Amino acid sequence: MTTSKGMRVLVTAGAGGIGRTITEAFVSAGASVFVCDIDEAALQEMQTQLPGVRASVCDIADRAAASRMVEDAASALGGLDVLVNNAGIAGPTASVAEMDPDAWEAVLRLNLTGTFMVTQRAIPFLKQSSAGVILIMSSLAGRFGYPNRSPYATTKWGLIGFAKTLSRELGEFGIRVNAILPGAVEGPRIQQVLAGRASASGRTVAQEEAAALANQSIKHFVDPADIAALAVFLASDAGRSISGQMIPIDGDSQSAS
Repeated sequence: MTTSKGMRVLVTAGAGGIGRTITEAFVSAGASVFVCDIDEAALQEMQTQLPGVRASVCDIADRAAASRMVEDAASALGGLDVLVNNAGIAGPTASVAEMDPDAWEAVLRLNLTGTFMVTQRAIPFLKQSSAGVILIMSSLAGRFGYPNRSPYATTKWGLIGFAKTLSRELGEFGIRVNAILPGAVEGPRIQQVLAGRASASGRTVAQEEAAALANQSIKHFVDPADIAALAVFLASDAGRSISGQMIPIDGDSQSAS
């Protein structure tokens, strides 16, 4: 098992979904972890189940709150070695012609500017680490066009550019930066999507699942535990020569749909 013993890790949106699984993986690998999330109840439940994890409620779209949260995390952990930028929203489903500009800006404010703010505030602490790491959660939508999901796709492409730029700027300080690009992830969310598609099309959920997996070489949705294992690997010494990369974990998907 890859070890993260002694690492001080900040995970944004780490109390649920992929973020929760990443938090659990770092804890299991021996890291000290600080989590922020907008869901106070989820944070409380997580701290009950993972009592060593520090946490705070924070909406990273709020610049001042994001800045305070990073300071609190570094103070609680005694510094930072790893930042996992996991927070993001899917945003609306609409064509560009019909997109509400306010909805567009809300996605950019959280997915791009929120990630920027957290990262900018974390950099001074990561420079003090002997092995600083930044991981940025992009998406399959960061490699392909995604019809009717322009704010989401635009931000996920933007995060790749952000990761690659950071890797160039921070390499001289020994800080590695990579983007992780998950495909469709197994769990309640994808099952709800498939059920909705089945209701609209008149087909079965199984038929909709087969259609969704048709563009993948590996015919199953991504296990969140696999994403978490990748994050722990990239943050560990085993990944010490990997930086500036966009790493898909999507069953070899050929499009976003």
